[in-house]
Amino acid sequence: MATSIKKIVGASLIGTTIEWYDFFLYGSAAALVFNQLFFPESDPLTGTLLAFLTYAVGFVARPLGGLVFGHFGDRVGRKTLLVVSLLMMGVATFLIGCLPTYTGIGAAAPLLLTGLRLVQGFALGGEWGGAVLIVSEHGDAKRRGFWASWPQAGAPGGNLLATGVLAALAAFQSDEAFLAWGWRVPFLLSGVLVLIGLWIRLTITESPVFQQAAPEKAPPIVGVLRHHWRDVIIAIGARMAENISFYLITVFVITYAKTTGLDNSTVLGAVLIASAIHFVTIPLWGALSDRFGRRPIYLAGAAGVGLWIFAFFPLIDTGNFLAITLAVTVGLLFHGMMYGPQAAFFSELFGTRMRYTGVSIGAQLSAIVAGALAPIIAVQLLREFGSSLPISAYLALASALTLAAVYAAKETQGRDLAERIRA
Repeated sequence: MATSIKKIVGASLIGTTIEWYDFFLYGSAAALVFNQLFFPESDPLTGTLLAFLTYAVGFVARPLGGLVFGHFGDRVGRKTLLVVSLLMMGVATFLIGCLPTYTGIGAAAPLLLTGLRLVQGFALGGEWGGAVLIVSEHGDAKRRGFWASWPQAGAPGGNLLATGVLAALAAFQSDEAFLAWGWRVPFLLSGVLVLIGLWIRLTITESPVFQQAAPEKAPPIVGVLRHHWRDVIIAIGARMAENISFYLITVFVITYAKTTGLDNSTVLGAVLIASAIHFVTIPLWGALSDRFGRRPIYLAGAAGVGLWIFAFFPLIDTGNFLAITLAVTVGLLFHGMMYGPQAAFFSELFGTRMRYTGVSIGAQLSAIVAGALAPIIAVQLLREFGSSLPISAYLALASALTLAAVYAAKETQGRDLAERIRA
């Protein structure tokens, strides 16, 4: 029996929230404690840079995860692969919470940390495409942007959850206690969350569009490269400003704020409030893309974030909580204008039996050059110039690339996903 679209959306949203919670938790911990626990022999900024390098490893694994999960997702279906990805992510995150630190086992500690981060990245690379597709392929074309944007809300939902847990621990624990054992709590909590997510995901049905589509003779990756190479390039370009802006605004901002003398609770509180607003507005942008098209909303978000970043850092520099919250909130609103329509936009670019592969490859390849490198490049620019202006220029350049890619794309709103799209 077919599952209702609301249940499909709920299962995808809960699953993506848990997976992004696990992934973002690592990024926040890298900025807060991993530099001291796993790289204690370095100066603070160098230790943070090394911690972010292990953070970036997760992004490197994402295209491989997208390729493997995409292949089998296009061959055997979306649902099974979504269960596997959630299980992999949860186990890896739980084990990070159990790891001995550098003082306990020396150099083996950062090596084990890096290995588990690779598993996280591999799982997330396969998760995203399946989650947005199973919703896109269940829903109707007229409201696809709205329904498919809900799994996207799992990103700020996961960030909200991760930041909320860390903020609560920071508020009720001393820095010494948090460094000694408190940081482990949110990682261990992942085990409980994953069990809940698995139970929900096992109850949904497979995508009807996938079940009705005739199998392709060639492997999905061959079909993507043969018929959709241009769409892959568009997807990569479209994610540049979206990905870089998100990680600067929610991850690097923690490191940047510390260099200005702000305490962790101030910036974490600002990110917490902004993530809550981000969570509830992403479906709004998805719905607006159903009304006005994917491209106009996406283009407005890319232009907006490229301009806002020049006000973002000066507002952080004020040290005022309201100004910091405004900076992060407006930045994430512009990000949401790209991220909300993105799921439907990318889904509509590819044919059914190569859609999981195409969406995953396009989205995850960009994650390496965008999201993975963003905090590292930002830290290096800050060390080199001692100013936020080069960081702002970096995002402005990424926004220009995204504007060019989306402008070059055809409008996809309302496309029939059962159609055998070839070019």
